[in-house]
Amino acid sequence: MVFDSKIRPITWENGMSKMLDQTIIPYEYKYVNITTGQDMFDAIKNMIVRGAPAIGIAGAQGVVLYAQEGRGIYNNIDEYKKWLLEKADYMSTSRPTAVNLMWACNEQKEVIKNSTSDVEGLIRELTDKAIEIEKDDIERCIKIGEYGAEVVPQGATILTHCNAGALATGGYGTALGVVRSAYAKDNTIQVFADETRPRQQGARLTTFELAMDGIPVTLITDGMCSYFMSKGMIDMVVVGADRIAANGDTANKIGTYTVAIAAKYHNVPFYIAAPLSTIDTSIKTGKEIPIEERSHEEVTHINGKRICAEGINIINPGFDVTPHELIAGIITEKGILRPDYHKSIAEAFKS
Repeated sequence: MVFDSKIRPITWENGMSKMLDQTIIPYEYKYVNITTGQDMFDAIKNMIVRGAPAIGIAGAQGVVLYAQEGRGIYNNIDEYKKWLLEKADYMSTSRPTAVNLMWACNEQKEVIKNSTSDVEGLIRELTDKAIEIEKDDIERCIKIGEYGAEVVPQGATILTHCNAGALATGGYGTALGVVRSAYAKDNTIQVFADETRPRQQGARLTTFELAMDGIPVTLITDGMCSYFMSKGMIDMVVVGADRIAANGDTANKIGTYTVAIAAKYHNVPFYIAAPLSTIDTSIKTGKEIPIEERSHEEVTHINGKRICAEGINIINPGFDVTPHELIAGIITEKGILRPDYHKSIAEAFKS
């Protein structure tokens, strides 16, 4: 039996998006109602919702919110669809790195373009698509978990970076989906979670949801992974992804590249867990992936308090790119892709 999660970070209810506010976990566990397209844009940008699959779901729901707002404004269906396509494009710019957001908004754009319905009918079609994307993500993550569990050794200690769990998806997880499925078969498995500076997603979110699900987890700082690998205390690494190039180069939360280098040196297998919707075959290598530059305050402050001198220079890229040579496998809903990634990725999309 698949080990299920109690957490649902985002869902569609009564014509609005019900979203778990991830900026206040673990201090509070509170849902907020997102009722307008602009509010959804801001929720994605400000990381009330985060994680590539989850913001894809959010983007799809945001297009529905805009569609509802446009009701009654445009009497001409062609003008309404033109306006809505522009809003879908706008929604996809709320965060530039994670390709799932662009993918989901493009799915909604196809609905708009191909619809022959009136305004109310189109709103229903867009709503159905958003709900389908949410349900489909959970199903994909469960499959990712099942495939990934096959490569988890008995009694393994798994290191993960950032949060690629239920909170980052429709409710099961990619990297933590692997953990959940493996733990369902072997309850001696445990997790080491990097804290993930500067926003502490590992400390705040990964430890929170694993503790909620009763899976043993140990929190370490970002700089400790090499130490524990050198002691033979880490058996494998599994992380999520925000965008994967056609050659397997993978963008994920800043610090992932460092973990991958350490894993390679210590002969610890390093895996990516992500749905095929995270793979962007339109780009050849990771050099083409846009890297989001985030607020300097994320680095200079913790919980609203400054931790460094004023006036110093700050650079805060939200992601880095792990070269495909460091990746042992990409765990997807269609199985584990292995090098040569050009070939295995292309074959996955054909099957």
